[in-house]
This record gives sequence, C-alpha cells and structure tokens, in this order.
Amino acid sequence: MVLLATFFSLNAAYATRLKDLINIEGVRSNNLIGYGIMVGLQGTGDGAQSQFAVQSVVNMLERFGVHVDRNQVKLKNVAAVMVTAELPPFVRAGQRIDVTVSSIGDAKSLQGGTLLLTPLRGPDGQVYALAQGPISLGGFGAAGAGAAAQKNFLTVGKIPSGAIVEREVKVNINGKGVLRLSFRDTDFTTVARAAEAINAYLNGPYAKPLDGRTLALYVPPSYRGKVVSLLADIGDLSVEPDVPARVVIDERTGTVVMGENVRISKVAIAHGNLSVQIKETPQVIQPPPFSAGQTTVVPQTQLQVKEEKARLVVLEEGVSIGELVRALNAVGATPRDLIAIFQAIKRAGALQAELIIM
Repeated sequence: MVLLATFFSLNAAYATRLKDLINIEGVRSNNLIGYGIMVGLQGTGDGAQSQFAVQSVVNMLERFGVHVDRNQVKLKNVAAVMVTAELPPFVRAGQRIDVTVSSIGDAKSLQGGTLLLTPLRGPDGQVYALAQGPISLGGFGAAGAGAAAQKNFLTVGKIPSGAIVEREVKVNINGKGVLRLSFRDTDFTTVARAAEAINAYLNGPYAKPLDGRTLALYVPPSYRGKVVSLLADIGDLSVEPDVPARVVIDERTGTVVMGENVRISKVAIAHGNLSVQIKETPQVIQPPPFSAGQTTVVPQTQLQVKEEKARLVVLEEGVSIGELVRALNAVGATPRDLIAIFQAIKRAGALQAELIIM
C-alpha cells in the first residue's frame, strides 16, 4: 500500500519573500566558455586519435620557442578540455569565479591534472576571465588486471576559484527610473498580489502588473538614486504565491506529486490487480542402461492466476487532496497504480487539474 500524506492544511496561508519569487530584468549571469589544455596526467590523457589535442600542444610549444615535429608528439599526460564558467552579475575585475573542466577527447581520467592558462570568452567573443589551476574531481579511479573501482566521473571536474575576472559587465541599476520584475513562475494571481503588497508598502501606485509574469516598478522620488535600497526593502515583503492545480507523474520512477488545489468531480473508482505466474521446471528422463532409448527433457509447467478483489470507492465532488489521499490509500494503490488511476480519472473528465507526465 502506498502512503501519501499532506503536510499543510488546504486553508492555511503561507507566504514567501518577494525576493525568492522574482528576478530583476537586466541583472543576470553570463555564460563563458574556453578551450584549454590539461597537463600532468598519469598516463590517462588523450591518445593518438585526438589530433586536435596534438595540434594544440604543438602550437603551444611553438609560442614558447620550442620547435617539435608533430608526427613525433605522443600524448599520454595531456588532455584537451572545454572550460565553462558563469559570470555572476555585479562581479568586479580581479575577483575569482569557479570553472568546470570537461574532457573532449578520449582521455580516461583528468585526475591530478593542472589546467594551463585558458581565456574564457562570452557570446560576443570578448575575453572576460582567465582560468588556470589544479582540477578537483571529487572522486577517484583505480584499476588492475582483473578488477577496477571508480567513484564519480573522472573526465569532468571543477577548479574552485579557478578563474580571475578580467572584464566587467556594466549594470547601472541605481540610474534606472523603472524596473521590471520577472517572476520565475507564470501566474496572474501571484503578480497581482505582489503589486498590492508593494503599493501598500510604498503608499502609492508604483507597481503595475504587465502580464502573468512581469511587474513594472516605478522608482518613487524618495528612492531616486537609491534603487538598491528600494529592492532591499521590498524584497522582504511577504507574498502568498498561488499554486496551480497540477498532478505531475514520472512513469520511470513511479513518482506522483499533487498540488494542494487539485479537485476531483464525483467519480467511482474500482481497483484490483491481476497477476499471472508461470513456472517452468524441466525434467530429464534417462533411458534404462544398454537400451536403445534416448535421453529426453520433459517440461513441467505450473500456471497460477491470482486476481485481487476489486474495491470500489466513491469520491464526492470537490474533494480536497487530503480526502483524495485517504481514498487512494483505502483501495491499496501503489505508485504504479496511481499513474493508471489518475490517467483514467482525467480521461473520464473528473480531474480538475493539469496532468503532466514526465
């Protein structure tokens, strides 16, 4: 039997800070990417098939004045990698950010490697940071002739504070007269409630909902040039977000999640399981000694059919999630059964909620 539970009352109001519901338009992170070389590997680097890694090493040595024959370069301790990072908003030149290093060749492991100086570029092609340093995999790998052990992935790792910011992304937030607050989830009720809370706090019609996800905030005269203080003040305002009626089903894991506003029209549910078990037990029959008979295998089949008695449950119109949970527990529904039950209720037109199957 599956046990479902509700952790809050349907009528109990809960509030969330406004800062946890919104993003400020224009204040966001920027993705950076770069191509680099990882050195110092213990024979686990790229093989001869990774021609781009060989060419990268040759080019690097040429810049240092070392002339080598490309055909004589054999890589074992070097790996070509892609370096990615996220440039946070308001970060300044000289500050450090974390980077992620991923192998793009046939290297077996990046354990113990050090990333050489790698420029990280933005979508505009400009260099915004320089990455370098030893990699941290958070795992290990060891192998012998007849056994091997590995923890986590050995071809992807991080370099904490591995990049130095060289170029800033300018954001003049204090000079703005109008701010656009973008909500992470689309809901007209939540946006309207946020506008009411902001206007009540500022004692004026400064917040105006634009759509189900965006709110325009006009900076009051008392906050001109002090937009940071304005966002800090309204960020702690309590807003009760509205939760859509939604049932999410993950068929791969048998997970079912229901929102608190899920309602069901009057419907009757009959649930029962049918199981068929077939067991084959082959029996070998030997002929008598010195006879002309042959050894034969005779199959013996045992067939068992078991059908549980169906239990009928009637759900009244407009039942809450708590009543729905008790009803489904009463029929002994498993997570797999819940998937079929909800799909059947939705097909019958009795489920007043959005059904999402992942």
